[in-house]
Amino acid sequence: MTTFIATVAELEALYGTPGETSTAKEVDHITPEYRQLIAASPFVVLATVGPEGADCSPRGDRAGEVVRIHDARTLMLPDRRGNDRIDSLRNVVRDPRVGLLFLIPGVGNTLRVNGRARLTADPALLASFAVDGKPPRTVMIVDVETVFFQCARAIVRSALWDPAAQVDPATLPSPGRILAVLSEQRVGGDAYDQAWPERARASLW
Repeated sequence: MTTFIATVAELEALYGTPGETSTAKEVDHITPEYRQLIAASPFVVLATVGPEGADCSPRGDRAGEVVRIHDARTLMLPDRRGNDRIDSLRNVVRDPRVGLLFLIPGVGNTLRVNGRARLTADPALLASFAVDGKPPRTVMIVDVETVFFQCARAIVRSALWDPAAQVDPATLPSPGRILAVLSEQRVGGDAYDQAWPERARASLW
């Protein structure tokens, strides 16, 4: 029978005490060095939690624009156009705790930010994030509590940035196929896949 770890003491007994290189990197604000990493990232994964459980959502934009560094303790994340499920936003309204994982193409190290978030639809702030005249509908204000970089092991193990490791999309189920199967052919299908590139081009912002 499988046994499970039930206490923090059991867990710490397995892993021991982290070394200084694992703890010295953590700070409660955005340092100049961490600012450079954030500015270079066009992609961040947003983790939230709510009454229904945890959620993880990808957010992408032009490098330097996926978030705005307002000051050393504040990040601003515009909510660009998407599927309107607003899972992450629902969670933030009910539980402000968030985690951000920044990825930089070609770079092994990632950056982690934890903090608490609020949402605003302030017209002036939304307008300042407009792209091609299209503002986001909300902006998430993140009060930074911890910032630290994550070493490159996960990226190296996964060969994430290695072109030779890229998967041919044609070998996987397409979004249209998945939708068609799950909806019993009510939505999705080949027409969905064929229309998606133009639909995405017209609705990125």
